[in-house]
Amino acid sequence: MTIRIGGKNYVPGMYSIRKPTGATLADKYFHELGKKLTEKERKKKRPKFFPSICFSRKIGVGALEIADVLAENMGYPVVDREILSHISEEAQLSKKTVQYFDERYPGMLKEFVKLLFGEKSFIKSDYSKNLFSVVLSLAGLESTIFVGRGTHLILPGDRVLSVRLICSDEYRVKRLAGILNVSEKETQKKLEQIDKDQSEFFKKVYGKKEASPYEFDMVINCDSFSDPKDPADIVAKAFQAKFASELKGHDTE
Repeated sequence: MTIRIGGKNYVPGMYSIRKPTGATLADKYFHELGKKLTEKERKKKRPKFFPSICFSRKIGVGALEIADVLAENMGYPVVDREILSHISEEAQLSKKTVQYFDERYPGMLKEFVKLLFGEKSFIKSDYSKNLFSVVLSLAGLESTIFVGRGTHLILPGDRVLSVRLICSDEYRVKRLAGILNVSEKETQKKLEQIDKDQSEFFKKVYGKKEASPYEFDMVINCDSFSDPKDPADIVAKAFQAKFASELKGHDTE
């Protein structure tokens, strides 16, 4: 997702390092998806959902920077909004992903929708169906760090550490304006529109007006941390504590 602010392009995850495009990363993850699915099918074992981390945030809080620190320390892949959207919107990738999912989890997508939302299902579009299938499929392959798109609402709560990253609007404005070297006034105006679009997405896909703090295992205020390594360490320790029995013998720090 590219955002235009003051004549400059901003892509979530843009801070001090140059990241590959969403399409490039999506193709990489999809290639791994197919390879791992084939390996698992040969073993003829019903796959499970691996312990994962789900970050929820407003654009500009620095979630991907924190996720990248975690990925380096824990060895888990980062799957963000751009990657999920690319796979969900790309016809061929979507078709293959849904096919893989349906073969491995026959009828489970419908079960999860009913479990999450009751009889009133909000999966009314191909994008939503593909998004759910992609998230569930990836979480069934390996422990993953998800960023955005409400992934904590898709996966079972006992299989994820769900983290809400918050901060003041002033923090977001200064951070993005500094990264892009544009005026804070332009940045503020653009973020207001981005927040509105994000709100519309959650209303359309999940039937939710806002994110309740009770949806998450923990809420971190990024105003309190100047170094992304600090909140990353907090999340790593919480993840270790929640899944201690499964992670025994694995170093997550």
